[in-house]
Amino acid sequence: MTSAVFQSHVLSIPHQPGIYKYYDEAGNLLYVGKAKNLRKRVSSYFTKTFTGYKTHELVQRIYRIDFTIVNSEQDAFLLENSLIKEFQPRFNINLKDDKSYPYIIIKKEPFPRIFLTRNKINDGSEYLGPFTSAGKVRELISFIRQYIPLRTCKLNLTQQNIERKKFKVCLEYHLGNCKGPCEAFQSREDYKDGLIKVRQMLKGNLSPVITGYKTIMNEYALNLNFEKAELTKKKINHLEQYQSRSIVVSRHLNNLDVFSIVKENDIAFVNYLMIQNGTIIQTHTVELQTNLEETDAETLVFAIAQIRETFNSTAKEIVVPFSIEYPEHDILITVSKGGDKLKLIELSQKNTMHFREELKRQKILHLSQSNEAQQNVLSELQQQLGLKELPFHIECFDNSNFQGSYPVSAMVCFKNGLPSKKDYRHFNVKTVTGINDFATMKEVVYRRYKRLLNEEAFLPQLVIIDGGKGQLSAAMESISNLNLNGKITIVGLAKNEEEIFFSGDIESIKLSWTSEGLNLIRRIRDEVHRFGITFHRNKRSKGTFKNELENIQGIGEKTATMLLQKFKSIKRIHELSIAELEKAIGKSKAKIIIDFFKQKKGGLDENPAPF
Repeated sequence: MTSAVFQSHVLSIPHQPGIYKYYDEAGNLLYVGKAKNLRKRVSSYFTKTFTGYKTHELVQRIYRIDFTIVNSEQDAFLLENSLIKEFQPRFNINLKDDKSYPYIIIKKEPFPRIFLTRNKINDGSEYLGPFTSAGKVRELISFIRQYIPLRTCKLNLTQQNIERKKFKVCLEYHLGNCKGPCEAFQSREDYKDGLIKVRQMLKGNLSPVITGYKTIMNEYALNLNFEKAELTKKKINHLEQYQSRSIVVSRHLNNLDVFSIVKENDIAFVNYLMIQNGTIIQTHTVELQTNLEETDAETLVFAIAQIRETFNSTAKEIVVPFSIEYPEHDILITVSKGGDKLKLIELSQKNTMHFREELKRQKILHLSQSNEAQQNVLSELQQQLGLKELPFHIECFDNSNFQGSYPVSAMVCFKNGLPSKKDYRHFNVKTVTGINDFATMKEVVYRRYKRLLNEEAFLPQLVIIDGGKGQLSAAMESISNLNLNGKITIVGLAKNEEEIFFSGDIESIKLSWTSEGLNLIRRIRDEVHRFGITFHRNKRSKGTFKNELENIQGIGEKTATMLLQKFKSIKRIHELSIAELEKAIGKSKAKIIIDFFKQKKGGLDENPAPF
């Protein structure tokens, strides 16, 4: 968009706070920004002379400008971050952190179980976290179960079932790991007291737990029950040892978040320390790609908002190494000058520097891997899968859709064990109506290898289908239709289990967990997920962020806009209870939206992860 063209549109942009969106001629979302004064901020892009090539390139590509007015700068800040996280526009800061973090769930049920999950849904259960390490969560749950007896069974412990004596205690009761609520040996109040202790332990606050056990120990001693008093004393000693191993900063500090940043050219690294009850309970470092000459302060503010949302931080104080403008007015920003808070900043910066140097080391190590090492990995994989040829050329397919919309597929290519990005391909599904993973896989596999045959190009030695036996069978139909049976080896990769199976085989192949061949397959699978998700986000960004709500029959543009301004994202709206929605838009519209999301909501895996 030229300055002259912009001037013809400038009068339609208000002098109010809000967010603005830049689109290119093809309808792709290029950039999302916030402003205290929309007209003044947007005008600056067309009246200033930018020294950076990327900013100049952005302005040249702008074809359409959309904006949303909000009530305050804080609302604009929150909405901007939500949209960037949802769509990841090309010219915005890119936070390279697409992991799925684990939570500890306290299940909504009689005598709630606790276990690890990565699937957070609005089912009324309590989700604690997220946490940065699944291994740490498993260790934590194992530690909790040593001192707080909680049930692990999946029995339906309703009051009626218990009164009917429908259940019998199991081995866990006789081992002392459960108090037997199934036979009414434990009351709901006593069980609830154990869950309170769990919450305290997860917040790093062991003192109330230890104090409670000391009271119990004294009661045992007064009643001359010295054996139980001794066992309780051992629990207290173990808890105190565990507490001493925690990184305790200061008992005088309140809950707060600590952030530091190291920036090199267009790459920034930000470390986060979550402090609760004077103890560091979370630490996490992320990498960010900046694009439009953002300052260190702008990059840090963006990272703080994204990280605090990811880890559900409620801390009212943020400690940073230099002054920043953070629009959330109820948050205290502290620039450390000395004492414990300065030590925390120094510790955070130490973690940031270590993360940066470790990434550099890994890249150097990766680049220095010899052809001989790669050949060894491929030879191992050839032997493990019984392949006729060395799998020098491997391709992997994966399907993706967003709540029943925008079905797409992605294919990545690895040559000599390394990504060959020029050979990556995206597929818009053409012949399939609705969501049908089998038909989609059949279509894209046929299109890929039909084209290679037409171009007389080299075929891969190994093709991986990321999905179950249904997807593999569908892909094999296309291979047969193209008369490629015996010319390409094609295998399925079971989701989650990481088992490999061939078409027609009953038994799967389970490679050694530490096998280099399996590690290569994991890298390929992770890469096709990343590539597919990126394509998916770009495709969704071609519409407006309101599409999903506006496409619900009975929900208009005005209601959709109001909901997004109030709750900031589709994801947040999805998680609301019907009472919260009714308060915002009334009973009838709330019911329409709840019913719509219910049809698309997937169920939570009821099976706890193994510990």
